[in-house]
Amino acid sequence: MTGARRTPPGRAGRLRLRHSLDVAERGADLLEQKLRILRSEHQRLLRAREAAERDWRDLLSEAESWLLRGLLLGGEQALDSAAAGIGAAEVTVHWTTSMGVRHPATVSTSVPSRPPTAAAPTNTALVHAEAAYGRAVRAAAEFAAAHAAAELVGAEVVGTRRRARALRRHWIPRLREALDRSDLALEQAEHEDGVRRRWAARLSPEAAERGGGESEGER
Repeated sequence: MTGARRTPPGRAGRLRLRHSLDVAERGADLLEQKLRILRSEHQRLLRAREAAERDWRDLLSEAESWLLRGLLLGGEQALDSAAAGIGAAEVTVHWTTSMGVRHPATVSTSVPSRPPTAAAPTNTALVHAEAAYGRAVRAAAEFAAAHAAAELVGAEVVGTRRRARALRRHWIPRLREALDRSDLALEQAEHEDGVRRRWAARLSPEAAERGGGESEGER
């Protein structure tokens, strides 16, 4: 509560506290509004991640099944021959921003075709495995992007909730307490000032009379 301790006394200090409290309450409202939107977006991203994971696991299982058949039919030598000369897949991540959080939106995956110089698979199972792994790679990239997006937005949800709670539970109550003390001090000061003014008003005629009596005696 450093700001409240350094607040100057009097009406200027009260105005500063009032302004700080208004700013804190508006900030808490905005954070809570942001939190509601982020939570909704986070739930959507979690559902997208779950769907992407299911697709990836299903396609991977299919690809592994075809690969096992191909290995049983042709052995590892057939797999090495079919994989020779095949380039690596390329993944491009497209980003977006949600409530100030930058996260992956979509991905573009390029799975290279088999070059003409590469040896063809020796059995149809390996042909199916190659196509299935291409689909699995695309699904894996989409799952990775969905997972990263959910993690990033989820982290922002946690941080925003923590900041909103800090304002509501700590900063705002302390400012209100300091403002109440300032109001009480001003009320007490005004009361004391009123008492002094009344005493001064009562004493003024008596002082005037004493002053007048002395003047007559001197005359």
